[in-house]
Amino acid sequence: MSQSQSQSQSQSQGGAAVDPRDWIGRTAEAEGRLAPEVAAMMAGALGHPAAPDPAVGSGAPMPWLWHWAAFPEHVALSDIGPEGHARLGAFMPPVPYPRRMWAGGRLRFSGRLVIGETLHRVSRIQSVEMKAGGRGPMALVTIAHQITGASGGTLHEEQDLVYLPVPDRYDPPRPIAAPLHPQAVESVEMSEIRLFRYSAATWNAHRIHYDQAYCTEVEHYPGIVVHGPMQATLLIEAGARHAGGTPTAFRYRAVHPVFAGSALRIMGERDGDGALSLCSVAQEGHQAMQARLEWTRD
Repeated sequence: MSQSQSQSQSQSQGGAAVDPRDWIGRTAEAEGRLAPEVAAMMAGALGHPAAPDPAVGSGAPMPWLWHWAAFPEHVALSDIGPEGHARLGAFMPPVPYPRRMWAGGRLRFSGRLVIGETLHRVSRIQSVEMKAGGRGPMALVTIAHQITGASGGTLHEEQDLVYLPVPDRYDPPRPIAAPLHPQAVESVEMSEIRLFRYSAATWNAHRIHYDQAYCTEVEHYPGIVVHGPMQATLLIEAGARHAGGTPTAFRYRAVHPVFAGSALRIMGERDGDGALSLCSVAQEGHQAMQARLEWTRD
């Protein structure tokens, strides 16, 4: 048996070995809604000087990626793991590694979701990969979502979640330098208050985003971690403003953690094929998230 097979079967239910790859194909359905009150909370978490205030009343077009606040996971406290997420093994596969990171994703848009309307989501575990790389073992779980709004808008999404063992010390990935000549630059202050507001609006209890002692003493980060989904949302919103059109496809990938307490720069430049390459850049000068936006002219 390979190392990855042994690790993937290290958890058990009722004494029997469980392979997380058995969860591939598992589906779940949910009804959701981005209420105007929650949309106002999102606006309060994401607002910054370069961003105009969006309409947040019932019937207004939903800003891009705000659907992440429309399906709160109402899990009893007794079913929450020590890191703040729902315990694995129900819909999510029981991978054996405790550190969780939202590593990236891909989205396609058709029409527009609307604030206040009923949303229907079908989710599927698309793949579970158990790997052993240069930095040690990891699990990569990809979830596919299809979200349909009552008014006819649809969204197809794939999310990549990475699970890792907790290291003995913080070992950052290789830094990638910021673009030298970006065509657009915005600065967004990443205060602990902003992170708290985003966690509250998205019903996200992951402790790496608000618990300093947990971050530094348990997961050995140097500070409170800025949300990957919040960075992705800031990127697509900035990209849509500068592109002057309607997003049709968006993909993003986290490449380096970034921590609360400093400004995050949002940069963009046109690709040769007309798409927009985007990245968030930490105060130290390295990229934190990379993204690509495609759109149609309004």
